[in-house]
Order: sequence, then structure tokens, then C-alpha cells
Amino acid sequence: MTKVIAAVLLVLGASLQASAEVVDAGATGFSIKVSSEVNATPSTVFRLLSEQIGRWWDSAHTFSGSAANLTIEPRVGGCFCERLRNGAVQLIFFIQLETPRVLVLHGGLGPLGSMGVAGAMEWDLEERSGRAQLQVVYNVGGYIKGDFTQLAPLVDGVITSQVKRLKAVSETGRPE
Repeated sequence: MTKVIAAVLLVLGASLQASAEVVDAGATGFSIKVSSEVNATPSTVFRLLSEQIGRWWDSAHTFSGSAANLTIEPRVGGCFCERLRNGAVQLIFFIQLETPRVLVLHGGLGPLGSMGVAGAMEWDLEERSGRAQLQVVYNVGGYIKGDFTQLAPLVDGVITSQVKRLKAVSETGRPE
């Protein structure tokens, strides 16, 4: 756990060019929000988000150690999954898709998937002056031993890092 906290603090200390906050956290859940202006069209960002997850997702935040093993099916009921050497993981799945504006997914990313929680993650894109205004809201609730107050900043750091990488690939073609 110490390594995870150190890694998250490193990510949070980096220049993220994104606004991130833990909106609320308590005994039964948390809500985080990450916002960023991306110097690309919403269509470009949406395509990367919904079709090319392995180009920008950080391999450090995968079960297999490689973002190349991530797959995404941009349709209602479609899976954001990861291939493993001897199996697979369904990370989250689509419940709403409005091209190129909204993606809503349900489930628990990473270790949240094996906890007694449910999550709703919404990615919203809006065009302003030819740029995409991106906002990600992740609401998670359920049961964990203790409460969610220590977990929320860790998840916020991971999602903020992913937004930073999506922004970079959208603008430059490279994750950082």
C-alpha cells in the first residue's frame, strides 16, 4: 500500500493541466471529478476514448502490465476489458453512448472490481472554440472495510493521470 500511495502522490504532484477533486467521500462511497481543456476536437478525443484505449491508458494501471491488452467495445453493454495470460477481466461496461459527447460506464476499475462496490463513470465532452472540454465524474458506493475517505484520493489520482494521458495523446499523439 505504501508504494501505491507514493505513486499516487507522485502523479498528483506532476503538472497535470487538469482540475481534479474529491467531491465527496464517506463511509459508503465517494465522488470524484476531473476536468480538462483539450486542444483537439471532441470527435478526436471521443475516438481515442472509445476505440483506442491502449494508446493512452497507462500500463501501470492494468492487471497484465500492458495497455496493449486492453480492449473496448463502444456499444451499450460493450466491455472495457483486459486480456490476461490465462483469462480476462471485465473492468467496466458501457451503459450509455452518445457519439461524440458522452460515455457512461458501470463497474469498478482495478481493485474496486473485487470489492463490494458499484461505480458509475461518466465522460462528457463539449466543444468550446474548437477545443474539447472534458469532464469525468466517477461515483462509487457500497461496502468496504472501513470507509472510502482514504481510497477516494487514490482513485482520483489514477483517473487524473489517465485524463492527462488522454489529453496528451489527443494533442500530440504521445501519452506524455
